[in-house]
Amino acid sequence: MGLLNRIVQSFEVTHDSNLTITEQLVANYDLLPVEPEKRTWRAYNYIAFWTADTFNINMWMIVSSMIQLGMSWWQAWICTWLGYGVIAPFLVLNARPGAIFHVMFPIVNRTSFGMFGSLWCVFNRAAMACIWYGVQASIGGSCVLVMLRAMWPSIYDLPNSMPASSGTDTRDFLCFFLFWLISLPIIWFPVHKVRHFFLVTPILMPIASITFLIWCIVKAHGIGPIMHQPSTLHGSELGWAMVVSSMSCISNKVTLVTNAPDFASRARTSSAALYPQLFAIPLSAAFVSLIGILVSSSSQAIYGTAIWSPIDLLGNFLNDNPSKATRFGVWFISASFMLAQVTTNICANSVSAGCDLTALFPRFINIRRGGYIAATVGLAMCPWNLLKNSNEFTSYLSAYSVFLSSIAGVMVTEYYIVRKGHYNVKDLYNTERGSWYWYTYGINFRAYTAYISGILINAVGFAGATGRTVPLAATRIYELSFFTGFGVSAIIYWALNRVFPVIGAADTFEEIDVSGYEYTGTQFTGC
Repeated sequence: MGLLNRIVQSFEVTHDSNLTITEQLVANYDLLPVEPEKRTWRAYNYIAFWTADTFNINMWMIVSSMIQLGMSWWQAWICTWLGYGVIAPFLVLNARPGAIFHVMFPIVNRTSFGMFGSLWCVFNRAAMACIWYGVQASIGGSCVLVMLRAMWPSIYDLPNSMPASSGTDTRDFLCFFLFWLISLPIIWFPVHKVRHFFLVTPILMPIASITFLIWCIVKAHGIGPIMHQPSTLHGSELGWAMVVSSMSCISNKVTLVTNAPDFASRARTSSAALYPQLFAIPLSAAFVSLIGILVSSSSQAIYGTAIWSPIDLLGNFLNDNPSKATRFGVWFISASFMLAQVTTNICANSVSAGCDLTALFPRFINIRRGGYIAATVGLAMCPWNLLKNSNEFTSYLSAYSVFLSSIAGVMVTEYYIVRKGHYNVKDLYNTERGSWYWYTYGINFRAYTAYISGILINAVGFAGATGRTVPLAATRIYELSFFTGFGVSAIIYWALNRVFPVIGAADTFEEIDVSGYEYTGTQFTGC
């Protein structure tokens, strides 16, 4: 047993030796409120963060499905403005507790779902982050392929030695693995320092994107036919198409709405995490999608069909014996996209998974280890197989957004309406009966009732999305799944708290920690 204990202890993260086993289940150094010297994120860091996050291939292509539905380019662009303009306030609302009390999503979630009830919500977010890490890495591998092809064209014809059952070939797996390796060093840096990395993409990607746009317009001798293509939809058909398209933009950010406190906890001031995020999200999304529309429109004039993927378009530029200048241009732009994919994976997936896995296994995992676990899962899951059937994958992601919007609805209602900004920071790490967040054996059944209600209202519509025949009303409800999930869970949670009041429920709004803690680096002490 002595040897076994030494082996177990060798895997434990650094913690206060005075902590009990129970305390080690709910806290470690990374789960405690962020120390003042690590609250380093200023307003420009959040602007850079969201600019970096939106400069990725998914955002570039997001309007493609809208135009294929029959909308004109400007109608699709309006949907982008609407979707990201609407989701930004929700993200800022949920980020507020992190910015005020400097705690991450898993800890903020304890206030509404309970000390142990929060673990299911955290697991949901961690699973989504790991899946998305693999998917974004797979997309990043395609960027690496174009980069290598621009330097060594023979890489495109690399002999395959992998079996068909793998779902990939040697060339594509090599590029995926190289991208995966490139990302690993960035995971090492703590959250308060990785902000410097996010400053690179907002500088590099606009240069690369505008260069790409000008290049395409010159080759096409104009902006192409998509910019002159009228809408084929009218009336209610157009209206619901715009609703669905706007909701797809909203669903694209629901995961980040849920774990918004993770990065807000590093804010130097609470205002740094407010207006910069509120405006940077829709502005950067609108800019990137507009460049994507213009480039794709030009590609239709060049090749006779619109190529929405920038990486596929760059690959076409390498056909037919390109000049050295063309190869360098393709390399520079594809390298920029590759860096943007790394940035997106770190800010949206690696850090989020690290925070969540830390809360699930605080005795053995910290944010850094959690990030590397997410990378390992992203590799082991063979994400290229998910992307082969994009329709099923999209349906899965839409269903998952329902789960996360219901969580966000409960969290926002808890902070702004139930306890009205009042926090008991000490009790966020207290498993004793009678503490604010113990509820019933560590689980708040009010929150879970509301959470399940937010899911159930969309259940029939989701069945319709998978191909079953359901009433039109159910389909419409599901098309508004973020609002229906968020709204129903929020209303039910508020009502249950009116009937069954919780400890600490307040009458007036005031953002205050009633426990009066003083952070010492390893534990909390009363002031």
